[in-house]
Amino acid sequence: MHELPIITLGGIRFDLSSIIMIVVTSIIVLILARLGTSRLSVNNPGKMQNFLEWVVDFVSGLIASTMDMKKGKSFLMLGITLIMFIFVGNMLGLPFGIAFEVTEPMPIFGITAEELHHAHETGKHIALSFWKSPTADVAVTMGLAAMIIVMVHFLGLTRNTHHYLKHYVEPHWAMFPLNVIKEVSKLLTLGLRLFGNIYAGEVLISVILMAGWVGIIPLIVWQGFSVFVGAIQAFVFTILTMVYISQATEHGDEH
Repeated sequence: MHELPIITLGGIRFDLSSIIMIVVTSIIVLILARLGTSRLSVNNPGKMQNFLEWVVDFVSGLIASTMDMKKGKSFLMLGITLIMFIFVGNMLGLPFGIAFEVTEPMPIFGITAEELHHAHETGKHIALSFWKSPTADVAVTMGLAAMIIVMVHFLGLTRNTHHYLKHYVEPHWAMFPLNVIKEVSKLLTLGLRLFGNIYAGEVLISVILMAGWVGIIPLIVWQGFSVFVGAIQAFVFTILTMVYISQATEHGDEH
């Protein structure tokens, strides 16, 4: 069975595989951005420049569908960063995995001699998995969602104070509890939707791999479908972010 390399520092548990994969995802996105902007050309753009220009146009259209671009253009880099980070992160867990079999007790990761002995007696082995999609970790997706929701409420309070506060008691003050629940549910749906889709996909890949050569064709089919799911989830997270920003910062009569 595969265990996560979790260490505890100061009473807080840290999943090393998630930290490593966040760094790997960030480096890949940075490399893509550098490759696409290092040799900018108007007359003879390279493939990476064309790709990044397509991403910019795509995210611009996405923002324009949710708010006035005069206000929305300041969120363009946020949208590009979100969609590229989430898409790359969603893809990393698909091609392969990296795991190391544990043959000796490793107390730093919580693997004791008793646990190792019990696994051997039952004919099982313990391995530490260091490679997965960072978005298959609920802490990562909820962290991303919390960052977005905090930013949305901050923008609402600072840029659209009157209408932002008023929407909690619309259409009637009795709706205040429901409006608060609606705001809380945004955090949960944004983070858990992304986590659930990517985690479920990686679990199914693990199950198919257990079938051996019989699972080759199902694995290829599911890998292709997972690319589609990963792209859709990156799109959904980004457009919901822009919708929430629009709801918090724009007046009703501006739509």
